[in-house]
Amino acid sequence: MSTLRVVLADDQDLFRAGFATILSAEHGIDVVAEAADGAAAVRAAVAHRPDVVLMDMRMPVLDGVAATRQVCERTASRVIALTMYDTDEYLYAALRAGASGFLLKDLPRAELVRAVRVVASGEALLAPAVTRRVIGELHRRGHPSPELTTELARLTPRETDVLRLIAAGRSNAEIAAGWQLSEHTVKTHVGNLLAKLHLRDRAQAVMYAYESGLVVPGRSE
Repeated sequence: MSTLRVVLADDQDLFRAGFATILSAEHGIDVVAEAADGAAAVRAAVAHRPDVVLMDMRMPVLDGVAATRQVCERTASRVIALTMYDTDEYLYAALRAGASGFLLKDLPRAELVRAVRVVASGEALLAPAVTRRVIGELHRRGHPSPELTTELARLTPRETDVLRLIAAGRSNAEIAAGWQLSEHTVKTHVGNLLAKLHLRDRAQAVMYAYESGLVVPGRSE
Protein backbone atom coordinates (compact mmCIF):
# COMPACT_ATOMS: atom_id res chain seq x y z
CA MET A 1 0.00 0.00 0.00
CA SER A 2 1.40 3.44 -0.93
CA THR A 3 1.93 6.05 1.75
CA LEU A 4 -0.89 8.59 2.21
CA ARG A 5 0.39 12.17 2.16
CA VAL A 6 -1.36 14.66 4.44
CA VAL A 7 -1.24 18.44 4.92
CA LEU A 8 -2.49 19.84 8.25
CA ALA A 9 -3.99 23.35 8.30
CA ASP A 10 -5.02 24.86 11.65
CA ASP A 11 -4.11 28.17 13.27
CA GLN A 12 -4.11 26.59 16.73
CA ASP A 13 -0.67 25.11 17.39
CA LEU A 14 -1.98 22.62 19.96
CA PHE A 15 -4.50 21.01 17.61
CA ARG A 16 -2.07 20.98 14.70
CA ALA A 17 0.69 19.39 16.78
CA GLY A 18 -1.69 16.83 18.25
CA PHE A 19 -3.04 15.75 14.87
CA ALA A 20 0.48 15.60 13.44
CA THR A 21 1.65 13.36 16.28
CA ILE A 22 -1.29 10.98 15.88
CA LEU A 23 -1.03 10.68 12.10
CA SER A 24 2.76 10.48 11.93
CA ALA A 25 2.67 7.52 14.32
CA GLU A 26 0.50 5.55 11.88
CA HIS A 27 2.03 3.20 9.35
CA GLY A 28 1.37 4.38 5.81
CA ILE A 29 0.58 8.03 6.65
CA ASP A 30 3.06 10.88 6.18
CA VAL A 31 2.38 14.48 7.29
CA VAL A 32 4.22 16.36 4.55
CA ALA A 33 3.42 19.93 5.61
CA GLU A 34 1.63 22.09 8.16
CA ALA A 35 -0.01 25.50 7.78
CA ALA A 36 -1.28 28.08 10.28
CA ASP A 37 -3.54 30.05 7.90
CA GLY A 38 -5.65 29.42 4.84
CA ALA A 39 -3.30 30.98 2.32
CA ALA A 40 -0.41 28.88 3.61
CA ALA A 41 -2.64 25.80 3.39
CA VAL A 42 -3.28 26.44 -0.31
CA ARG A 43 0.43 26.95 -0.98
CA ALA A 44 1.28 23.73 0.86
CA ALA A 45 -1.35 21.75 -1.06
CA VAL A 46 -0.13 23.05 -4.41
CA ALA A 47 3.51 22.41 -3.53
CA HIS A 48 3.12 18.94 -2.02
CA ARG A 49 0.03 17.56 -3.82
CA PRO A 50 -1.13 15.56 -0.77
CA ASP A 51 -3.82 12.92 -0.84
CA VAL A 52 -5.70 14.66 1.98
CA VAL A 53 -5.77 18.14 3.49
CA LEU A 54 -7.16 18.53 7.01
CA MET A 55 -8.54 22.07 6.90
CA ASP A 56 -9.70 24.10 9.88
CA MET A 57 -12.64 26.28 8.95
CA ARG A 58 -11.74 29.31 11.04
CA MET A 59 -8.29 30.58 10.10
CA PRO A 60 -6.70 33.99 9.46
CA VAL A 61 -5.61 35.46 6.12
CA LEU A 62 -7.93 33.12 4.15
CA ASP A 63 -10.79 31.26 5.82
CA GLY A 64 -11.25 27.51 5.52
CA VAL A 65 -14.04 27.70 2.94
CA ALA A 66 -12.08 29.90 0.54
CA ALA A 67 -8.96 27.80 1.09
CA THR A 68 -10.91 24.60 0.44
CA ARG A 69 -12.27 26.00 -2.81
CA GLN A 70 -8.79 26.94 -4.03
CA VAL A 71 -7.28 23.59 -3.06
CA CYS A 72 -10.05 21.72 -4.89
CA GLU A 73 -9.72 23.93 -7.96
CA ARG A 74 -5.93 23.72 -8.15
CA THR A 75 -5.18 20.16 -7.02
CA ALA A 76 -6.67 16.67 -6.86
CA SER A 77 -6.28 16.62 -3.07
CA ARG A 78 -9.31 15.74 -0.97
CA VAL A 79 -10.21 18.11 1.84
CA ILE A 80 -11.58 17.19 5.26
CA ALA A 81 -13.04 20.23 7.00
CA LEU A 82 -12.28 20.57 10.72
CA THR A 83 -14.57 22.33 13.17
CA MET A 84 -15.25 22.51 16.89
CA TYR A 85 -19.02 22.13 16.49
CA ASP A 86 -21.33 20.27 14.09
CA THR A 87 -23.47 23.42 13.97
CA ASP A 88 -20.64 25.40 12.39
CA GLU A 89 -21.91 28.02 9.95
CA TYR A 90 -19.20 27.01 7.50
CA LEU A 91 -20.44 23.42 7.17
CA TYR A 92 -22.66 23.79 4.11
CA ALA A 93 -20.35 26.28 2.41
CA ALA A 94 -17.32 24.01 2.84
CA LEU A 95 -19.09 21.07 1.23
CA ARG A 96 -20.20 23.29 -1.64
CA ALA A 97 -16.58 24.41 -1.99
CA GLY A 98 -15.50 20.81 -2.49
CA ALA A 99 -14.79 19.34 0.95
CA SER A 100 -15.19 15.57 1.11
CA GLY A 101 -16.46 15.63 4.66
CA PHE A 102 -16.39 17.10 8.15
CA LEU A 103 -14.66 16.14 11.38
CA LEU A 104 -15.10 17.50 14.88
CA LYS A 105 -11.79 18.41 16.50
CA ASP A 106 -12.51 16.43 19.67
CA LEU A 107 -12.84 13.13 17.81
CA PRO A 108 -11.11 9.97 19.10
CA ARG A 109 -7.62 9.17 17.81
CA ALA A 110 -8.77 6.07 15.88
CA GLU A 111 -11.54 8.06 14.18
CA LEU A 112 -9.07 10.64 12.88
CA VAL A 113 -6.90 7.94 11.31
CA ARG A 114 -9.92 6.14 9.84
CA ALA A 115 -11.24 9.40 8.39
CA VAL A 116 -8.00 10.12 6.53
CA ARG A 117 -7.94 6.63 5.04
CA VAL A 118 -11.64 6.71 4.12
CA VAL A 119 -11.45 10.06 2.33
CA ALA A 120 -8.21 9.14 0.57
CA SER A 121 -9.98 6.06 -0.82
CA GLY A 122 -12.67 8.25 -2.41
CA GLU A 123 -15.46 7.72 0.10
CA ALA A 124 -17.45 10.56 1.65
CA LEU A 125 -17.13 11.42 5.32
CA LEU A 126 -20.53 12.69 6.36
CA ALA A 127 -21.72 11.80 9.83
CA PRO A 128 -25.53 11.52 10.21
CA ALA A 129 -25.73 14.76 12.21
CA VAL A 130 -23.78 16.63 9.54
CA THR A 131 -25.87 15.14 6.74
CA ARG A 132 -29.07 16.22 8.48
CA ARG A 133 -27.82 19.79 8.73
CA VAL A 134 -26.83 19.85 5.06
CA ILE A 135 -30.20 18.45 4.03
CA GLY A 136 -31.92 21.02 6.21
CA GLU A 137 -29.96 23.83 4.57
CA LEU A 138 -30.82 22.55 1.11
CA HIS A 139 -34.48 22.29 2.09
CA ARG A 140 -34.48 25.92 3.29
CA ARG A 141 -33.03 27.05 -0.03
CA GLY A 142 -36.21 26.06 -1.83
CA HIS A 143 -36.83 24.49 -5.22
CA PRO A 144 -34.38 22.17 -7.00
CA SER A 145 -32.04 23.62 -9.59
CA PRO A 146 -33.60 23.15 -13.09
CA GLU A 147 -30.09 22.91 -14.59
CA LEU A 148 -29.12 20.07 -12.28
CA THR A 149 -32.43 18.31 -12.85
CA THR A 150 -31.80 18.37 -16.59
CA GLU A 151 -28.29 16.95 -16.11
CA LEU A 152 -29.76 13.88 -14.38
CA ALA A 153 -30.97 12.71 -17.80
CA ARG A 154 -27.35 11.81 -18.61
CA LEU A 155 -27.50 8.94 -16.14
CA THR A 156 -28.73 5.44 -16.84
CA PRO A 157 -31.56 4.12 -14.62
CA ARG A 158 -29.03 2.03 -12.68
CA GLU A 159 -26.72 5.00 -12.14
CA THR A 160 -29.68 7.05 -10.94
CA ASP A 161 -30.54 4.36 -8.41
CA VAL A 162 -26.94 4.28 -7.24
CA LEU A 163 -26.99 8.05 -6.76
CA ARG A 164 -30.10 7.74 -4.58
CA LEU A 165 -28.38 5.13 -2.44
CA ILE A 166 -25.24 7.23 -2.10
CA ALA A 167 -27.42 10.08 -0.87
CA ALA A 168 -28.91 7.68 1.66
CA GLY A 169 -25.42 7.03 3.00
CA ARG A 170 -24.87 3.55 1.55
CA SER A 171 -21.32 2.37 0.89
CA ASN A 172 -20.29 0.47 -2.23
CA ALA A 173 -20.25 -2.74 -0.22
CA GLU A 174 -23.77 -2.15 1.08
CA ILE A 175 -25.12 -1.34 -2.38
CA ALA A 176 -23.43 -4.44 -3.82
CA ALA A 177 -24.86 -6.68 -1.11
CA GLY A 178 -28.36 -5.30 -1.59
CA TRP A 179 -28.29 -5.88 -5.33
CA GLN A 180 -26.21 -9.04 -5.25
CA LEU A 181 -23.56 -7.46 -7.46
CA SER A 182 -19.81 -7.36 -7.13
CA GLU A 183 -18.37 -4.34 -5.36
CA HIS A 184 -16.30 -3.68 -8.49
CA THR A 185 -19.49 -3.34 -10.58
CA VAL A 186 -20.94 -0.84 -8.11
CA LYS A 187 -17.67 1.09 -8.08
CA THR A 188 -17.88 1.30 -11.89
CA HIS A 189 -21.43 2.72 -11.68
CA VAL A 190 -20.27 5.28 -9.10
CA GLY A 191 -17.31 6.31 -11.23
CA ASN A 192 -19.52 6.70 -14.30
CA LEU A 193 -22.10 8.88 -12.57
CA LEU A 194 -19.43 11.09 -10.99
CA ALA A 195 -17.83 11.60 -14.40
CA LYS A 196 -21.13 12.33 -16.17
CA LEU A 197 -22.16 14.89 -13.55
CA HIS A 198 -18.65 16.37 -13.17
CA LEU A 199 -18.49 15.63 -9.46
CA ARG A 200 -15.30 15.13 -7.43
CA ASP A 201 -16.47 12.49 -5.00
CA ARG A 202 -19.35 10.95 -3.04
CA ALA A 203 -19.80 13.96 -0.78
CA GLN A 204 -20.48 16.08 -3.84
CA ALA A 205 -22.84 13.37 -5.12
CA VAL A 206 -24.87 13.61 -1.91
CA MET A 207 -25.17 17.37 -2.36
CA TYR A 208 -26.13 16.93 -6.03
CA ALA A 209 -28.84 14.38 -5.26
CA TYR A 210 -30.63 16.85 -2.99
CA GLU A 211 -29.94 20.03 -4.98
CA SER A 212 -31.27 18.43 -8.16
CA GLY A 213 -34.46 17.22 -6.48
CA LEU A 214 -33.67 13.55 -7.10
CA VAL A 215 -33.93 13.01 -3.36
CA VAL A 216 -36.40 15.10 -1.37
CA PRO A 217 -35.88 15.68 2.38
CA GLY A 218 -38.47 13.82 4.43
CA ARG A 219 -39.57 11.57 1.59
CA SER A 220 -38.84 7.87 1.91
CA GLU A 221 -36.77 6.67 -1.04
